[in-house]
Amino acid sequence: MQVNIFWFRRDLRIEDNAGLYHALKDGIPVLPIFIFDCNILSRITDKADARVTFIYDTLQRLKSELISLGTDIDVRYGNPNEVFEILLKEYSIKAVYTNNDYETYAKNRDKDVKDKLLSQGCGFHSFKDHVIFEKDEVVKPDGKPYTVFTPYKRRWLENLNAESGDSQNSPFLNTYPTKKFFASFMKSEIKSNFPTLTEMGFSRSEIDIPSVSVPSVIIKDYHEKRNFPSVVGTSKLGIHFRFGTISIREKVKKAAFLNQTYLSELIWRDFYAMILYHFPHVEKSAFRPEYNNIQWRNDESEFQAWCQGMTGYPIVDAGMRELSNTGFMHNRVRMITASFLTKHLLIDWRWGEAWFADKLLDFDLASNNGGWQWAAGCGTDAAPYFRIFSPDAQTEKFDKSHDYIKKWVPDLGTSSYPKLIVDHKMARERCLKVYKEGLDRK
Repeated sequence: MQVNIFWFRRDLRIEDNAGLYHALKDGIPVLPIFIFDCNILSRITDKADARVTFIYDTLQRLKSELISLGTDIDVRYGNPNEVFEILLKEYSIKAVYTNNDYETYAKNRDKDVKDKLLSQGCGFHSFKDHVIFEKDEVVKPDGKPYTVFTPYKRRWLENLNAESGDSQNSPFLNTYPTKKFFASFMKSEIKSNFPTLTEMGFSRSEIDIPSVSVPSVIIKDYHEKRNFPSVVGTSKLGIHFRFGTISIREKVKKAAFLNQTYLSELIWRDFYAMILYHFPHVEKSAFRPEYNNIQWRNDESEFQAWCQGMTGYPIVDAGMRELSNTGFMHNRVRMITASFLTKHLLIDWRWGEAWFADKLLDFDLASNNGGWQWAAGCGTDAAPYFRIFSPDAQTEKFDKSHDYIKKWVPDLGTSSYPKLIVDHKMARERCLKVYKEGLDRK
């Protein structure tokens, strides 16, 4: 029997899933699969990684959902190219359907899989699902990509509303009615592989995952409360956007109705995905090449103090401890900690980016990279290098009562809490000097 395969990746849901919709609509029985990619998992050092546990548990729920529909999911562990070699022997595959990914590794992986399938007479079809607009869909009038957010956002909104006049009825936010075609799921015996965490070299994480359900009032009040880390003022939906357990189309439609500031945050996701697509060099180097001339100090002991939340600056330490304990850090505090590492300590932004990549539940390469380059002054739309956050001023403005700090830095004021790792005034002057010297070298 000929089958179509739907390859789940960062789209772990069966509702409003673009690639799955197209696979089911074709009318050929659809076999759902997921591959725990050993090339990605091997780079994860913490073998109790919360994201791996989250994916595993989500797949278990997805499996139950599919079983209730009379089908199943085939979960494999290995190199995707080699997994497809096996699948080609086990099934008569007409085509593989999936959704687009924009990271360099993912694009290369997909090209290899596509080439293998085409050589065997099988199709490979990939669709936009992770973002509202991708690739060249929002560009300048001359066809070049935007590199500044505000004009990009303006054009993004124009595109969204172009056909309907308002975002609520925009065709770009139409859901994919997968439910209409559930009968196309493969009903006969599926080889239901499902490796355990242990078999893949992992153990269960105890970190709690933020809920997929967010009270509307949080989104409604987002613009007023989002900068204050001690209050529940953000959605914490990052991990669900990252792995596609929620639909970006559904959330953009709600955001457009409830809160324009929250909508802007969702547009930033598209912006950074577009930047990564057009400027893949940002994965390894500064968006602005002249910033590669900065002479970073890269002091290992200071980097470790930053990682452990032991810099002597309470707002910085609170953020770093929150991250290590929960896999989450408030967005305002992400900016403060990133600025501190790059400007106060003059440590390469790539070191901080890698630390966040290891720890953040919602790690997304495009957004993480964009945020770090913004903080270091070397990215698109970046804060100018001479804008250096004062941790004390940020604390006064956003955690005046120290509620956030008290929660994460209970040792503040005791003999065990470290002295300041660096003097703010001296660090600021040093940063301005080093950045200016680096930029003068171009």
